[in-house]
Amino acid sequence: MVAAFHVDPRLLGGFVAVAEELHFTRAAARLYVAQQALSRDIRRLERELGRELFVRTTRQVTLTPDGERLLPYARRVLDAHAALGAAFVDPADRPLLVDLNTDGMTAARVLARARELAPECELMARFESGLTWAAGEVLAGRLDVSFGRAAGLDPAVLAQLSVQPVRYEPMALLLPHGHRLAGCEEIAMSDLTGETVYAGAGNARTLEWTDLATRLFAEWGVVLAPPAPLAVGVAEFQRVMAKNGAPVLTVVGFPCLPGTVLRPLVGPMPLSPLLMVWRRGLDHPGLAALRAAVAELAGVEGWMVRPRTSWLPDADVSLMGHCS
Repeated sequence: MVAAFHVDPRLLGGFVAVAEELHFTRAAARLYVAQQALSRDIRRLERELGRELFVRTTRQVTLTPDGERLLPYARRVLDAHAALGAAFVDPADRPLLVDLNTDGMTAARVLARARELAPECELMARFESGLTWAAGEVLAGRLDVSFGRAAGLDPAVLAQLSVQPVRYEPMALLLPHGHRLAGCEEIAMSDLTGETVYAGAGNARTLEWTDLATRLFAEWGVVLAPPAPLAVGVAEFQRVMAKNGAPVLTVVGFPCLPGTVLRPLVGPMPLSPLLMVWRRGLDHPGLAALRAAVAELAGVEGWMVRPRTSWLPDADVSLMGHCS
């Protein structure tokens, strides 16, 4: 693109985040920086390269042809930079980046216990909101550990990961107060026949969750709600779901939002298979602490005891019986 230049990897990281999100606000949230700072970095990168990388309008952000051309090179540079750091830094001297998907749930409890078991390690929480997305970040070295339904991943991706089963999480519905089923203490799957339920359709970060929901809904005649805008943060999720109006498929540990009730699903009890995943060959004392925390909490609280009358796809049953 130019004869010779030196580009700060931080600028390339910002470029890749915007290129993958096609949204400056989401990219800034992903990088934990201010949107204004990210915009300045992108403009600086464009000046250094002498090329416009994005077309920006009030409605959307798209890559220019030069941006499309830069993207694979930028990813390779970032991967090489991460590999160089890993080769010359003692694993114990760097933070372990742990993606919890959503705060306040099972993975957060595992992280809290791991911090108690290894107080000398820096275990940093991240919130990528879906294992489909997070798995790619793990393989690229931008995350170390994540949690979710591993059976829903691309087999080529899964083959590069180590997994440890964590918990059979009972599923639940998040319902608006005025919903016809909101007054029930629990909801039988047969009561949902014909009901429209939201399960992340259209969210490319959570394909594994939508796939699990689709399999479940097919057996009981539940309708998968159409895609809704990707909501970042609890307040935005609450606003979008209130506008959408459909119940939301989740798990029993999901934090209840104002104006909603959380009700467990039964008859049979559908399960969400939660696993911890990391790159094969990852060497970090924080990983050992996380694995010990999983084993301890699962043993004390019976997380790996599957209820007798429960529902789970065969692929998930097989993977939940596996341990790396």
